[in-house]
Amino acid sequence: MDLGRFGVWTFDFEDQPASRMRETIQELEELGWPAFWIPERDGREALTHAGFLLAATERIAVVNGIARIFSREARWTRGAALLLADAYPDRHLLGLGVSGAPTAVPPLRAMREYLAEMDAVTSANPLPARPMRRVLAAYGPKMLALARDLSAGAHTYHVPVHHTAQAREVLGAQPFLGVEQAVLFETDPARAREIAREHLHVYLTSPFNVAKFRRLGYTEADLDGGRGSDRLVDDLVVWGDLDTITGRLHEHLDAGADHVGVQVLGIRPGESALPQWRLLAEALLPRPGAGQAA
Repeated sequence: MDLGRFGVWTFDFEDQPASRMRETIQELEELGWPAFWIPERDGREALTHAGFLLAATERIAVVNGIARIFSREARWTRGAALLLADAYPDRHLLGLGVSGAPTAVPPLRAMREYLAEMDAVTSANPLPARPMRRVLAAYGPKMLALARDLSAGAHTYHVPVHHTAQAREVLGAQPFLGVEQAVLFETDPARAREIAREHLHVYLTSPFNVAKFRRLGYTEADLDGGRGSDRLVDDLVVWGDLDTITGRLHEHLDAGADHVGVQVLGIRPGESALPQWRLLAEALLPRPGAGQAA
């Protein structure tokens, strides 16, 4: 399964009608984007969402980033993912995560038990010719080790480049490492950080994310009561001109990522990030025929 080096990561489809989603992802496919990452946030069910996007396209891979394990039982997740693998060979990647977990449930244990349930299921569903693949949302060393041992690899979200290097060290050379990077086409520092802080606030106030940032060496002053220091904001959201943004994306690859999902921020409700995705496609994606031998 080839996701390429860069893909689109977006929340935008959560509040768009099917017709607009279809038009947008078809244009992204024509632009040459090899992969499209979708979260599960506001009720748009992850596997149905992925199936709709796969049916609307011909080549682009669709990645759940992530499907929440507490949203559906393991048996039905497995069945849905097997069907997508059968219908769209090598075009669907199931990303699983503990987002939205009850606070009393240890995330590592919950994920381990969920994967065990998936693997224990027996049913009449035929196995696909090409395998169903899964990755785990993982940050700490124990969850990264679980991703290494019981899945195809890991997906990380809102992490600095030095975490990408740490994750690669835990995973080893072979497992897949997909990294989300938020970007913002804004060159004014005050305005850029204002937009970034608005986006980051929920992550800087949730227990699991706060624990992640502390493990990475950020202090209480960096967390700043959910506001985020300039250092932390700039590490999580790259803002500026095209060269600055693409430079950060390549830093993740240099640190060990196999793939970077690019999340464009600063899009007003009702508008589209297509202008930015077009610009990024021109800068990041290989042109047809480039590098081919005569």
